[in-house]
Amino acid sequence: MISKIHSAIPYGFLAKPVEVEGDLNRGLPAFNIVGMANKTISEARDRVRSAISNSGFSFPDKKVTINLAPADLLKDGAYLDLPIALSVLVLSKQLLKTDVDGRLFVGELSLDGRVQPVRGIINIVEEAKRSGVSEVFVPIENLSQATLVSDVIVYGVESLAALYLHLKNQTILPSVSGIECAPEAPRGFFGPILDHIRGQTVAKRAMEIAIAGHHNILISGPPGAGKTLLAKAAANLLPDLTSEEMIDITKIYSLAGVAKDTIIEHRPFRSPHHTASASSIIGGGAGAMPGEISLAHKGVLFLDEIPEFQRPVLEALRQPLEDRQVTISRVNQKTTYPADFMLIATMNPCPCGYLGDPTHECKCTELQVQNYQKKLSGPLFDRIDMCVTVERVENQDLKKAMPDRGEHNVVKNTITEAIKRQRQRYARDGVYNSSLTSYEVTKLLKINPAAEELLASASDKLKLSARSYFKTIKVARTIADLEGAEIIETSHIAEALTYRRRET
Repeated sequence: MISKIHSAIPYGFLAKPVEVEGDLNRGLPAFNIVGMANKTISEARDRVRSAISNSGFSFPDKKVTINLAPADLLKDGAYLDLPIALSVLVLSKQLLKTDVDGRLFVGELSLDGRVQPVRGIINIVEEAKRSGVSEVFVPIENLSQATLVSDVIVYGVESLAALYLHLKNQTILPSVSGIECAPEAPRGFFGPILDHIRGQTVAKRAMEIAIAGHHNILISGPPGAGKTLLAKAAANLLPDLTSEEMIDITKIYSLAGVAKDTIIEHRPFRSPHHTASASSIIGGGAGAMPGEISLAHKGVLFLDEIPEFQRPVLEALRQPLEDRQVTISRVNQKTTYPADFMLIATMNPCPCGYLGDPTHECKCTELQVQNYQKKLSGPLFDRIDMCVTVERVENQDLKKAMPDRGEHNVVKNTITEAIKRQRQRYARDGVYNSSLTSYEVTKLLKINPAAEELLASASDKLKLSARSYFKTIKVARTIADLEGAEIIETSHIAEALTYRRRET
């Protein structure tokens, strides 16, 4: 007798269908699982046997063989525990084939028969939808994430026994029909806001431009000038998520195991420590898992004191910063994850931090300063849209009471309007000025002839690369959007040029 249960497993940013086939033959009692199963799935034999017995069912006293098709697909994780158990119940005639036909099952089993949540549930439900499966059974704790996929009926399974009663029409499991998730509601501020920052008018303006156009920005200055405070205040300036962005972010967090049972409703702000490895930042490991740059997708990747990061880690950022995605290649798997993040980085001007500070003497040698600044290569600098230097705020200014001006709310509203103009111009969500190609810049952006002449002259004097040339135009376009201007004027180009890095 043969049984067939439909399931699926995450595979990179997508999922692969898996058919759990079961065979029951005469012979000495045995329970074998074949089909490129790793150790976690091989251990499912003990979990499934105990779950079936502890749920009040009987395990067949014959030779049971489970095949996970396709056999050449490497299976990892405990996703297939539930379909394997159902296959055994069908083989032993405790369930009928008609009870499971046309349905997809996924879930990890505890020894007592409870169904535990798994990673990547959105990928699995999306694969079920692509395969034409109308009913999907997932762990009940994964139910909220599964609702993000529309046009599929998803049931939340608490235990193997509860699923059995549902399949026999004796009880009904909780279910939802996938719905379009609504964008997040406005929320209060968490952490610092612009109103909490003394002085730094130029840096605040630069941060406003960077967030409005999704531009990468580097903030340089002495210790205690407010670099980190500015970066953290940026988290409260980020625009609201669209429904599509919410799905993509939740999908990545579910795959990474960071959030198995919740929906990510706010833009991510990731701040890895400078000792982080290349695999943790870029992604990788045995399962080609997403890294920090993918966890920061549609949000911010904050690298505090960027020169302290390992050189290979920083150089590995060059391709994702350009392509806004990252491909992780392993022997048995090649996976592409989205990585459309905004980079905010900070650094000191020298190892001691006081180069150019009028109140502190710099104790670094010229060689030490050069070696420190060279930790960021030219190609990496070229991928940073804006560079701004902050000065130390005088102590007497720190003691003054801050006026309640509501600066943060004003800036956030201005950013929101600028983003709306970009969405109208490009006729789709998630596209910012920074994400335009050089061809799109020349085709879609209008520049005043005088502004073009200024840019051409400045690019020669500053020796701007082709990439820097187009980045200057894109930053200028964002400045124009903040002002509500239709054409890039000379003043917009002039301001954008002030944020280009000066060669030393």
